[in-house]
Amino acid sequence: MRLARLAERVPPASGAVVMGTGIVAIGLKLDDQQLLSHVILAVAGAVWCALGAILLVRLLTDRRRLGPEARSPAALTGVAGSAVLGTALTLIGWLFLGAALLALSTCLWLLLIGPVARHWSSPAVGVSFMVTVATEALAVLAATLAAATGSAWLVGAAALPWALGLLAYLLILARFDLGQLSSGHGDHWVSGGALAISALASGRLTMAVSAVGGPGQLGPLLRGVSLGVWVAAMAWLPALLLAEVLRPRLDYDLRRWATVFPVGMYAACSFIVGQAAGISPLEDFAQVWVWAGVLVWVLVLVPTLRRGVGAARDVL
Repeated sequence: MRLARLAERVPPASGAVVMGTGIVAIGLKLDDQQLLSHVILAVAGAVWCALGAILLVRLLTDRRRLGPEARSPAALTGVAGSAVLGTALTLIGWLFLGAALLALSTCLWLLLIGPVARHWSSPAVGVSFMVTVATEALAVLAATLAAATGSAWLVGAAALPWALGLLAYLLILARFDLGQLSSGHGDHWVSGGALAISALASGRLTMAVSAVGGPGQLGPLLRGVSLGVWVAAMAWLPALLLAEVLRPRLDYDLRRWATVFPVGMYAACSFIVGQAAGISPLEDFAQVWVWAGVLVWVLVLVPTLRRGVGAARDVL
């Protein structure tokens, strides 16, 4: 079956394409670049649907491979991609789809986190931080829905994965091989991106607490945490950029989508933390950096399309 052979060529980390595309769309939305944001969001939605169809084909034709693949942190890109897409749809007012994707991504997280934890290996590499990214992506979506709907219970639903994600980050960081900055293939950027999405979740949670009328003392505390996590995330950026200069990695690798996501996330989290903390220079930085996200997205998208078309021709 040709479709089954094509599905075999799609690795578990492919959800990173949705993650990277979705967060670039979110950054543009926050920058009020509506048309371009909607176009890129449509690409993210189309890729998500295609990957969903491929997963269904594999469930029907090659179920045995899914078990081993579910043990890798790369499988959590499906969780994060679904949650990022849900957040983007919530921001344009499609709350029902956002809620549906929150339910779906939560179920996927519950299904995958056990196998990933049981088959953990050390030292940690860039993709290991997907545990934090996927968990914080749930918090971002829940908090965004809470702010949009005024649902207090969603604030609590966002707070749990937010705290778990930060705890997971510290545990993974303690085991992270810093040599990945020079030897990684793109996924090493998730070391900073995981903190950036934690900052985004912190900022969104701050806004959600304000929207539902939470305890007055909680707002300043969350704003302080948001700013602290943002500073920690930004501390990674010079090291990550320097590593790219000292050791350029120009060959195509699917793991480069794990670079697109953090680059886009630095803009998105700066917009939200800047708004939540009332610090306009953060938003000024985001307005410039969002275009870095667009540039990296284009640079990775073009060879990805080339490879995808080539694979389809070989099989079909």
